Amino acid sequence: MNNKFLLSLILTIGLCSTVSLAKADNPDHPNNRYPLIRKPYMELPLGSIKAKGWLLEMLERQKKGASSQMDVLYPEVMGARNGWLGGDGDQWERGPYWIDGLLPLAYILDDKELKQKVQPWIEWTLKSQREDGFFGPARDYNPEPGIQRDNSADWWPRMVMLKIMQQYYSATGDKRVIDFMSNYFRYQLATLPSTPLGNWTFWAEYRACDNLQAVYWLYNITGEKFLLDLGNLLHKQSYDFVDMFLNRNDLTRFNTIHCVNLAQGLKEPVIYYQQNPDEKYLDAVKKGLADIRQYNGQPQGMYGGDEGLHGNNPTQGSELCSAVEFMYSLEKMMEITGDLTLTDHLERIAFNALPTQITDDFMDKQYFQQANQVMVTRHAHNFYEDANHAETDIIYGTRTGYPCCFSNMHQGWPKFTQSLWYATPDNGIAALAYSPSEVTTKVGNGHRVTVTEDTHYPMDDKIQFTVRLLGKTKEVDFPLHLRIPGWCKDATVTVNGVPESTAKGNSTAIIRRTWKTGDQVVLHLPMEVTTSKWYENSIAVERGPLVYALKMEEKWEKKKFEGDDITQFGQSYYEVTSPTKWNYGILASAPENTKENFQVTIDKAKQANNYFWNVENAPIQIKVKAKEIPSWQLYNEMAGPLPFSTGRSKNPVEEITLIPYGCTTLRVSEFPLVR
Repeated sequence: MNNKFLLSLILTIGLCSTVSLAKADNPDHPNNRYPLIRKPYMELPLGSIKAKGWLLEMLERQKKGASSQMDVLYPEVMGARNGWLGGDGDQWERGPYWIDGLLPLAYILDDKELKQKVQPWIEWTLKSQREDGFFGPARDYNPEPGIQRDNSADWWPRMVMLKIMQQYYSATGDKRVIDFMSNYFRYQLATLPSTPLGNWTFWAEYRACDNLQAVYWLYNITGEKFLLDLGNLLHKQSYDFVDMFLNRNDLTRFNTIHCVNLAQGLKEPVIYYQQNPDEKYLDAVKKGLADIRQYNGQPQGMYGGDEGLHGNNPTQGSELCSAVEFMYSLEKMMEITGDLTLTDHLERIAFNALPTQITDDFMDKQYFQQANQVMVTRHAHNFYEDANHAETDIIYGTRTGYPCCFSNMHQGWPKFTQSLWYATPDNGIAALAYSPSEVTTKVGNGHRVTVTEDTHYPMDDKIQFTVRLLGKTKEVDFPLHLRIPGWCKDATVTVNGVPESTAKGNSTAIIRRTWKTGDQVVLHLPMEVTTSKWYENSIAVERGPLVYALKMEEKWEKKKFEGDDITQFGQSYYEVTSPTKWNYGILASAPENTKENFQVTIDKAKQANNYFWNVENAPIQIKVKAKEIPSWQLYNEMAGPLPFSTGRSKNPVEEITLIPYGCTTLRVSEFPLVR
């Protein structure tokens, strides 16, 4: 009978075993071309996935904010004089960084004005290609005053433009892109032996994976054999992350690698694994991620990296560029490996680190965030290279800290949206990361369907999917894959109101059935309060994909830059302070029984709000008993050294309130335990 189906549960364990899931082929969504390995998930064309609910609100705020106005807010770099528009100005990464986020935003929103803003960058770049295949601006230009180098033909900024061209082709099918990229890659193959990736700057060596993934993308379209030779050459010339992760102790020491190079480059072994399926590449990344967590990790999914890698003290900065690049690396790796723990990590960054580092109106950003951040002021902190940024590293502004993040922050939410849904080799679709959205694609034997995902996740534990068949077809057979996060002990799946099965965490529930318009699936992911261990034996409080932090009153004050600072940092900035006490330790007995000691309350009205990423709109609160620790005081206008758990405090027991980390600006998220 058509209304009956089999619910299959496939347990996905680790990076290695999931690759074998991709054995069939999907004619509407081609997999990797031989000899590249088969992938368990295939990316859908840009524009197939639309945001809804709170996620659409994020994209709309981004559109109304800086993402549509960078040429006005930062005219000396993003304006008409930019080298990527044929001008005599900046020809480095910043212009391409902006378009790398603006283009997917434009096509996801299907926004005509944004598309028109993107198109001149596409057209000039296409027309800039020489007969030998080289493209882009090639005039002497120094992006960093005081640094003398000839970077007129550096490989690195072209890698960003390659990502842009991929996305443009995905959205439009413009065949000019194929010849353009093929010609450039022939130029690279001919030129790299004598002019290697590190010829001008070291950025290209560390970030070669962005070039490499574009090579494989084109190979899957054209099948040109020289591209595999280029893939091997790019890998050979790139920084050796396999050696770093497996054989050296770089991740245990400070300043051994630039924080953004790490976020981008860590995916290189997995990207190259597609061509050379040696398990060492997967093992290296697994160990690298584990060591990042152990020696530099912070609860919001990021790591101490204020320019250089800087340990796991919760007052070390974490750069916004690192967050969006880390997200992109996780997105690409989960597509290749099917490892669901990567998607868990992606959600942790997206739902915790990303919202707090950009203002509600998407106009100002914070260069570095702190996991324990009790005041945001213009002041010296214990960061690398702080003197170069005139003590502006944690205040909110446009070009405060360093302007790379102002240019690069635009890719975070659009690319996250693009990574919510994937095609599968068994002619189905997969919902991996979760957020309100709608996907339209071909399934089964080429039938077009729309699946709508209605949810307040991550602020709620229920996700509803509604199927709508397009055209004259009344029934379609296809599998729907649903990720069960690792933090969820027992998920339940209901179809058309009938409970069918349960699923354990870190698995995929596959619903195989004959679908009709109006069929509904409800995925319930019960969220329990848990605690995790961090710096100085402190704890973080977690529930589902969210980390929780101390709720603090926030006083925002806008201040003006003066003199030369205006040229470097923009017109104004924000400082944030609070009268709220912050120096609390959670009672040491609390983690022993989280259900009893952590009391969760949910405001249903705020939960349904399309914008909940600030203190006022936070829909979930957790109450817990704590004591003030008088010896824990301010140092350098930040939280002082974290007391080791578990000390004692003679202060009375109080009840403190925690809210989602992503809703905070000021916070404590790593708490010492106290008796």
